[in-house]
Amino acid sequence: MKSTLNFCPVCGYDKLAEPPRNRTGGASMEICACCGFQFGVTDDDQNISYDDYRQQWIADGMPWTSTSKKAPKGWNPQTQLGSLALRATLSRVKGRPPRMAAILA
Repeated sequence: MKSTLNFCPVCGYDKLAEPPRNRTGGASMEICACCGFQFGVTDDDQNISYDDYRQQWIADGMPWTSTSKKAPKGWNPQTQLGSLALRATLSRVKGRPPRMAAILA
C-alpha cells in the first residue's frame, strides 16, 4: 500500500494535492475529487463529520463527484474504502505487529 499523508479520511482517495489538515490543524480547503468533501468547509463550517459524510456518500452509491477530473482507470470505491479501513486499523497498532512464527510457536 502506498504510504502517503495525502489521502481523504472520508473515502480513502489517495491522490489529494496536500494533507487535509496541516500540523497545526488548519484545513487545506481542498475538495476531494472522489467524494466531494471540502476540508475546512464541510467539516468546520457545515459541522459534518467524516463518518457522517462517508455514510451519506455510501448511501448515494459512492459516486465519483468531480466533473473536471476523471476517476482513475479501474477505480473501485469498495476497494478504496477497504484501504481506508486498513489504514485506520494499522494506525491503531502500537509498535510492530508480532511475526506469524511467534504466534504459532
